Amino acid sequence: MRTIYSLLYTLKPHERGIQETLGKYTGFVMPGLGFQIPFFQLVRVRDIREHTMDIPPQSVITKDNVEIRVDGVMWVRPAADEESIKKTFYNIDNWKRAVIQLAMTNLRQEFGDLTLDESLVAREKIATNLQGVLNEFAVEWGLLVSKVEIMLIDPPEDIKRAMHKQKTAEQERRAMRLLATGEFEAAEQQKLAIIQRAEGEREAAIQVAQGKAEAIRLVNEAAEKYFHGNAQVLKAMEMTETSLRDNAKVIITEEGIRPQLILGNLPVSISQEPTAAPKSRPTPRSEA
Repeated sequence: MRTIYSLLYTLKPHERGIQETLGKYTGFVMPGLGFQIPFFQLVRVRDIREHTMDIPPQSVITKDNVEIRVDGVMWVRPAADEESIKKTFYNIDNWKRAVIQLAMTNLRQEFGDLTLDESLVAREKIATNLQGVLNEFAVEWGLLVSKVEIMLIDPPEDIKRAMHKQKTAEQERRAMRLLATGEFEAAEQQKLAIIQRAEGEREAAIQVAQGKAEAIRLVNEAAEKYFHGNAQVLKAMEMTETSLRDNAKVIITEEGIRPQLILGNLPVSISQEPTAAPKSRPTPRSEA
């Protein structure tokens, strides 16, 4: 606040004022150039911009009887209308100090209704409630509380250590859970890989068996087509090939090659023709 006693004066855009004549309110002063009668009149000016005001750190007791230290910050401004500006001068002597004291009192009340755990996660709720309570009283002083923020919630050292241990245990538990989940997923993937590999091997074996069966079928069809009725010829050819490969003796006959397998010193013919018995000569008759 500033007070003007000079004949001529000016108010800036963010200022509003009241004029008093011989100590009595006589008018609302807007931004711009103005004049007054010195010694009989004066102008009192109020800055209507947002004022940043700290809520000093203080100890509060929570609902579960834990003492914590808290502080905050708030933004307050005088309303710009004539009636509100008059209230800032005539309804309160020091509006800034009054708002700070009111904030400190209601901050203790807000934390007293919550447990420690609730307090640690209810910053926004506490700030909103505090702003509403402050505005109920501040309107009588021509003020508007625009915003409140809780800056610090500081539990005792032993509570901090216990919370730290709890947090560490929780993190370790989560890490173990993630590790177990990863191992389980890896085992599941390995199991699926084994199953897929077994299925692949089974399908490959089936395909090989099918290929062999197809080959046998084709051979049978070829044999049926090209060697039907010639089984004896085919067998003779196979025996001849075996005899030649094993260096066996062979006999060339009028009917072709006849393989001989040597067993000891006796040649054994695979196919022998029956020999005719020698004819007996007639016994000559003696003449009488």
